[in-house]
Amino acid sequence: MKIATTIAEVRAQVAAWKKEGLTVGLVPTMGYLHEGHASLVDEAVRQCDRVVASVFVNPTQFGPNEDLEDYPRDFDRDKALLEEHGCHLVFHPPVEEMYPEGAATYVEIHSDMPKQLCGKTRPIHFRGVCTVVSKLFNIVTPDKAFFGQKDAQQLAILRRMVRDLSYGIQLVGCPIVREADGLAKSSRNTYLNPQERQAALVLSQAVKLGQELVAQGERDAAKLVAAMSAHIAAQPLARIDYVQAVDGVTMEPVETLQGTVLVAMAVYIGKTRLIDNFIVEGL
Repeated sequence: MKIATTIAEVRAQVAAWKKEGLTVGLVPTMGYLHEGHASLVDEAVRQCDRVVASVFVNPTQFGPNEDLEDYPRDFDRDKALLEEHGCHLVFHPPVEEMYPEGAATYVEIHSDMPKQLCGKTRPIHFRGVCTVVSKLFNIVTPDKAFFGQKDAQQLAILRRMVRDLSYGIQLVGCPIVREADGLAKSSRNTYLNPQERQAALVLSQAVKLGQELVAQGERDAAKLVAAMSAHIAAQPLARIDYVQAVDGVTMEPVETLQGTVLVAMAVYIGKTRLIDNFIVEGL
């Protein structure tokens, strides 16, 4: 496994692979990797001849009072996990490599998609995500890119970006990976103290409750969201940012569950903001 810190190194390696006729998969990450990230690498290895993983804490997707400085980092640990799972090249650039002095160009979707769900309280987040992923697509020129379904809104927005900007890249969404007790894997779980860690189970419990209600025939989005919200609100350490049912493609709120619907939530456990979701299809 090779480590690259410059754009030129990545481009040279990818050009050599493509000259051999090899397919390339990209797994973009912000590091502090866990089993969820490992599952993305595993899927990329299954589907592509060569796999590039980026490890870059992207400053442009963090708001002024968010956790950019505190975001956990452990590149030695990340390298070991990536090598173990068959990654071929790790792109670990410094900030100035990705954003040269005076950088002033952003990629932004001008619709309501990035204003829904997480975008309501993180107004610049998806502009930063689209910008850095667009840059990674330009640098790596992958055939496929792999993203976790836990960040379902992000994946929907990136699919729109790929369509609108005519990227010839297939985006592959991979299932949420959970702890044994149900909590969705997240690098931010490390912020939780033992009491908060236990309280955080309220998210996956709400997901399970929502799935059970849908299986029993509930199609009223407001009733579904109310039941899930009530369960979360009963946990004293939990503060709801949002619980919402939206169209799985456009991210627009829905009143009735039909077609493909994303039921998503963001909840503060203490000071830590966690997300979870489930998708309902074929209604």
